[in-house]
Amino acid sequence: MSETHFPFSAVAGQAQFKLALILAAINPSIGGVVISGPRGCAKSTLARGLADLLPSDADNTRHEFVTLPLGASDEMLLGTLDLQKVLDDQTVAFRPGLLSKAHGGVLYVDEVNLLADHLVDQLLDVAASGINRIERDGISHSHPAQFLLIGTMNPDEGELRPQLHDRFGLCVELSNQYSALERVEIVRSREAFDRDPKGFCAEYAEQQGQLLDAIQQARLNLPAIQCDDALRLTIAERCNAAQVDGLRADIVWYRAALAHAAWCGRTDVTLEDLDAVEPLVLAHRRKTSVPNPPQQPDQSPPPSSGGFKRPDDRHRQPDQDRQETRADSNQSDWGSMAPQQQRTATELPTFSLNTRSHMHPVKAAVSMLSGRQKGTDVGGDHVGSAVNTKPSWFSTLVANSGIWPPEKLRFQRHKQGLSVLHLVLLDTSASTLGQGPESVGKAALLQISEQAYLQREQLSVFGFGNNTVDNLLPRVRAPKELRSWLDNLPVGGGTPMRDALEQAMQYLKTLQRQAPALQLRTYILTDGRSSAQIDDLALPGATVWIDIEQAAVKRGRGQQLAAQLGATYLPLPAFS
Repeated sequence: MSETHFPFSAVAGQAQFKLALILAAINPSIGGVVISGPRGCAKSTLARGLADLLPSDADNTRHEFVTLPLGASDEMLLGTLDLQKVLDDQTVAFRPGLLSKAHGGVLYVDEVNLLADHLVDQLLDVAASGINRIERDGISHSHPAQFLLIGTMNPDEGELRPQLHDRFGLCVELSNQYSALERVEIVRSREAFDRDPKGFCAEYAEQQGQLLDAIQQARLNLPAIQCDDALRLTIAERCNAAQVDGLRADIVWYRAALAHAAWCGRTDVTLEDLDAVEPLVLAHRRKTSVPNPPQQPDQSPPPSSGGFKRPDDRHRQPDQDRQETRADSNQSDWGSMAPQQQRTATELPTFSLNTRSHMHPVKAAVSMLSGRQKGTDVGGDHVGSAVNTKPSWFSTLVANSGIWPPEKLRFQRHKQGLSVLHLVLLDTSASTLGQGPESVGKAALLQISEQAYLQREQLSVFGFGNNTVDNLLPRVRAPKELRSWLDNLPVGGGTPMRDALEQAMQYLKTLQRQAPALQLRTYILTDGRSSAQIDDLALPGATVWIDIEQAAVKRGRGQQLAAQLGATYLPLPAFS
């Protein structure tokens, strides 16, 4: 028995969301829709309702609405070896996954920002090509997988990686701020549907039919829609003005404009069509005022995600921000810790620095964390591995010559490199980065980035200064070159130390839920000039506090803060 969905046309408000879904249904080559919004703003309801508006196949088969769960595996999504066929018939056969089931329908991913990154990558690759190709477990197979991809996310649970966000064609940012009358009407409709789903749907059958016919007609008209060169140039100019990365925005904008013209019954794209779809195309691609992330050799740099909102702004006292700005050089301004509140900070020895080899201690710290967190190195399909817990069934069957149950299990190879994230919290005050290209803070960050690049690991940079916290470099594979980007960072202002650590803690905990196998390494680069108390905070993973204070005699505040945080303390002396 098929599930009855709340009618698409019965959902109150959310005009932009509805438009984005309709355009994607008219022109699937747009590339899917991602919806960002808080709980209770009809994200799931509209996504499910869209499945009823997709034109039926020639045999009147109802299109599937397939939900991809957060705990999905590669095998569940892509398909895998059919073990039952192997055991019963001694033949290698393919068992389809969710992508096969979703063909011709809707593939819905709730909380897509919490889905493992490699699954999102695979999902978007198939959505773009329309074909699922499987080369694994002794299987070489392909099948059509054309579906409308819809991802929803609650930004309070963490952001989607910018590289992945950009690959969704359209983006809608929702709000659940309804008027009192709207809220009453929404609740009344929901109660009526829950009492009698079929009767409620029957009331909207005519509207649903009209929507379905209009989408079908727009699909038929789409190939004939024309767009002149002047409007193509307008798209390009607006994309340049928005400082978007690459050309995906131009392509999606053009396709969305065609779909909008078809939806409106026009034969030619007009400026009205471009204006109507602009916010949907640029919402997740438009650059903010922070410096552009560095270029990478094999992929477009991600757009900056701009400043983070402080999680506790509503509860802050008016002078609380000022209390966390820089104190003067008097030691008494730093405050003190009660003995029972102190944590022990592991202290690395002080290293000598010079302008040619000044980052040996930072390199040592990175290597130290690698040694502390590094697990058993895994190569191919290993026997009885404690690290690899996912069996490779094809290799197991081959190794055991068809014996079942197998005497030995073979395990899948773990991917190297990208399972490590280096998060740098960079103090962007004038005293830290205002010393030109040879500042200790910049040199330390460059050394961390270089080591991550050599190991093909990930890097993310948070900057804190001017009383704000910014995600300056969203999580990417560490770039080869970072200096020119770093030299253009704005500096100055107060140091919101506690805000930076709170946001880093929330960010890392979200990553832990999303990718439990990801190793987290955090480096805090600061001269410690902050009066914040942080003894109640703890960052997931390994943490090194790199003290870059340039005084001949250090005040000791950096070591105090490292102890409060339970971090390894690494003091860096001034350049010689």
